[in-house]
Amino acid sequence: MKDRALYYVRQLSRRYPALGPCVPDLKEATDMILRSFRRGGKLLICGNGGSAADSQHIVGELMKGFVLRRNLNEGMRAQMAADLPDGEFIARHLQGALPVLSLVGETALQTAFANDETPVLGFAQQVWGYGGEGDVLLAITTSGNSENVLYAAETAHFKGLKVIGLTGETGGRLAPCCDVCVRVPATEPFEVQEYHLPVYHALCLAIEAEVFGEPEAAQPIHHS
Repeated sequence: MKDRALYYVRQLSRRYPALGPCVPDLKEATDMILRSFRRGGKLLICGNGGSAADSQHIVGELMKGFVLRRNLNEGMRAQMAADLPDGEFIARHLQGALPVLSLVGETALQTAFANDETPVLGFAQQVWGYGGEGDVLLAITTSGNSENVLYAAETAHFKGLKVIGLTGETGGRLAPCCDVCVRVPATEPFEVQEYHLPVYHALCLAIEAEVFGEPEAAQPIHHS
């Protein structure tokens, strides 16, 4: 991992001292996702309620610029401008992206599967359809005991995916199913969720810095 990416991981414990014990597992989780991306893999994410919102939040940080603008390189921009009628406009606004999918937003699929089969396998069905060997599943559950998340993790292992858990202090039933489990030091659901945000922000910052932080085209985004 590059120095800048590692900085973001380590910075978590400086900003949130209570999360210091999570740093080694967070580093391992970050490395695991980066290895998958380098080999052409993708990241799948699932969770319920607030953790479903977190799943979509993470996609938003990795599929577009988070703190870096991620401009396309000059060669790609020139090729798009030459090949497409609106290529110049498209190339000017597209940003470097990472293959990340949230499993929580497929309402038609989830409701159809719940009606036809069983609600608790809605995430597992998507892992079965989308997942492949070398991909990673990020399974988010405050208790570690959400059945639909647990079944998704088991299915992921069967298909050859790596599984990262993001849970509360105990890790629950999910922890033994994970290749690495980041357990934040809380058990009350709202407190666990409050800790999950800085953890996955650090994860996204580190991944972005590793993948997009070196090219000159990657410039900080200044949000208004």
